[in-house]
Amino acid sequence: MTQTPVSPQSIDVSKVDLATLQHYLLDLFCQVAYKEGDFVLSSGQRSSYYINGKQVTLHAQGGLAVGRLLLSMVPAEAVAIAGLTLGADPIVTAVSVVGAYEGRLLTPLIVRKEAKGHGTQAYIEGPTLTPASSVVVLEDVVTTGQSALKAVDRLRHAGYTVNHIISLVDRLQGGAELYQQQGLHFQTLFSIQDIQTHWRTINPE
Repeated sequence: MTQTPVSPQSIDVSKVDLATLQHYLLDLFCQVAYKEGDFVLSSGQRSSYYINGKQVTLHAQGGLAVGRLLLSMVPAEAVAIAGLTLGADPIVTAVSVVGAYEGRLLTPLIVRKEAKGHGTQAYIEGPTLTPASSVVVLEDVVTTGQSALKAVDRLRHAGYTVNHIISLVDRLQGGAELYQQQGLHFQTLFSIQDIQTHWRTINPE
């Protein structure tokens, strides 16, 4: 059965149940983040569609929804969340802030693409954790999987334990298979099929 798109004004994203919240977020992706056309991705691949996750994660209610939903997916043993700048920055912040409100303290870490050019020349921004601390990597959109894997490598090099990646969207273009080969557990809120199917129900030709 086709569901009616959820109006941002019709729910309180800070209190609604997670199932309704996930449907709201799917609507938001279709309304502001998903586009069809001719695009070149960061991987260099051409695509007939594009997903700009930052249109959702930098949306006030979208960010809160992302924070609540992903917090519910972070394993109990994790003490920190991290991601590769720039796409993961608002996600990591949202999950950390929502966690603080809900009494679960998760240290937010931002992983640079290149080492800082001055000062400590660090790859990782945020508080220093004890060795072997469990860190979960967050990502907005997974294509080939290389971006999140770079964050995993940087974090492991720093001495942390990283076994888990969570993304908002999986484009189903090899990322999940790459993570499996690397022994990483991977979860995603939506597949590209979820978004395209829903987008076509609210944008009929």
